[in-house]
Amino acid sequence: MKSNDNDVDGAIRIAEVIEASTTEFNSQCYSLYEAPALGSLIRAGDNNGIYGIVCESVTSSMDPSRHPIARGQTELREEDIYHSNPQLSRLLTTEFRAITVGYVDDGGIHRILGPYPPRMHSFVYTARDRELREFSLGLDFLPRLLSTSMDAQDDIIASFLLKASEAHSDPYGFRVKAGKILATHMVGQLPRLNDLLRRMVV
Repeated sequence: MKSNDNDVDGAIRIAEVIEASTTEFNSQCYSLYEAPALGSLIRAGDNNGIYGIVCESVTSSMDPSRHPIARGQTELREEDIYHSNPQLSRLLTTEFRAITVGYVDDGGIHRILGPYPPRMHSFVYTARDRELREFSLGLDFLPRLLSTSMDAQDDIIASFLLKASEAHSDPYGFRVKAGKILATHMVGQLPRLNDLLRRMVV
């Protein structure tokens, strides 16, 4: 991903908010196919921002009435399709959805829903390692992820915890701590808990 001259404190600006509520927000990427990976921590807003965890991404036509068609029958490589059809970057768009898990203000990081959703056209940034480490020092938001209705819920949780563990000096210790917290909120769901913990093993 290319950084922008207006990036804040080293964070990479990748998108803008195009739809928002207090519980989740959707963002449109500046570049095609450059949505953050599933489970990534992102921030909407420059300073007093809203934190979210990416739970879904999609690439589709900008015009709902125009369905994409196959174009590569005579091309040797997939990349050649885009070289022969440069207009595709203007006809297609990549968007992603994030579940809100906290916010930051002058009082610091809060791992609960914010009082307001992010503003429309707020800049969206990928969290730096330092920011990810600081946010994941507390895991008070895990029950929210467990109770939120979303596809691939356990994959999203495991992906986030794996990424977060890599930002800490003791990744294994972080995963053990997270596993214990998950266990207290998944009583009676032992098969699901074991499966989720297996996904966190690297």
